[in-house]
Amino acid sequence: MATTVFTDGACSGNPGPGGWAWAVPDGPFASGAADRTTNQRMEIQAALEAVRALPLPLLIVSDSTYVVNCFRDGWWVGWERRGWLNKAKKPVANRDLWEPLIDLFKAAGGELRFEWVKGHSGDVMNDLVDALAVEAATKQQGRSGTGRPADLGPADEPAARAPSTAGPALPEGHRVLVGGLRPPELGGYDDNPVADGVRRRLAEILRAKAELHPDLLVLTGLGLGAEQLGAEAATEAGVPYVAALPYPDPDEVWPEVSRARFRKLRDGAASVVAHQSRKPTSRQQAGGAIARRDAWLARSVAEAVVVWDGDDDRVGKLVRSLVVQLGEEEVWVVEPG
Repeated sequence: MATTVFTDGACSGNPGPGGWAWAVPDGPFASGAADRTTNQRMEIQAALEAVRALPLPLLIVSDSTYVVNCFRDGWWVGWERRGWLNKAKKPVANRDLWEPLIDLFKAAGGELRFEWVKGHSGDVMNDLVDALAVEAATKQQGRSGTGRPADLGPADEPAARAPSTAGPALPEGHRVLVGGLRPPELGGYDDNPVADGVRRRLAEILRAKAELHPDLLVLTGLGLGAEQLGAEAATEAGVPYVAALPYPDPDEVWPEVSRARFRKLRDGAASVVAHQSRKPTSRQQAGGAIARRDAWLARSVAEAVVVWDGDDDRVGKLVRSLVVQLGEEEVWVVEPG
């Protein structure tokens, strides 16, 4: 029978000091540290170290869709076929870690499998490797042994996760952020063929994701453009959505027809959450609140779908931020038109 091993990674900042860990139930464990890294690199490193240390057959259980989906969905096949370029024709991030792990996967001949587990869901082993990775990131020192160390701290300590922006709690589920272009690049403010096409495409993507994740939950800021189209697409796909607002009543300065659409979508949300309770008193404050809300959402989701034409600098910055936070394969870009 295959040995089951749980893996996890942690990082204080992106980049920042990080740690990785693996552990076998009632068996050995190991952890290690890196002084300047990312959470995604630590997730890959944890799996790589486990495969190097343990005999086959092996089942790796991870709460990282970045790691699990690479093998479950065959991302690596496309990477190798394209000469280690991603679908955007750019070099695959973290190739130095992916390549040896993929080589071991191919050499295993079916005796190496990957399985996803929801993080922070009460799974004892997931919590154990989380705590080990957090400890390694915080102390910048790894350890090894058998069972559970008696002096191990709790999982997910703030010092090791170091969110750059605090935020209120969000409903549980497989969270997907939808955002992107505003009306001028989507055919205008009224209904039009460009916006209709984007809405249909978003609904198709959300339906497909809902088949993989029955607890799928869309997060949208309900801003004009892609954010509202995301809420409408979620409704069409039968997926609940959360209105994640930067501050209360961001629609106050909009025309009445736009405010009516906003209110309808807000009322249809499964939940409404505002990142800050204080309303801004200037455009500069409003822009800062939106930026902080976007950073909060980027840390709170497993995936993102962004409507982008490849030119808009504001959306391009959002895409780059999400890729750093989530990994490039977890950020879907939908082109309008």
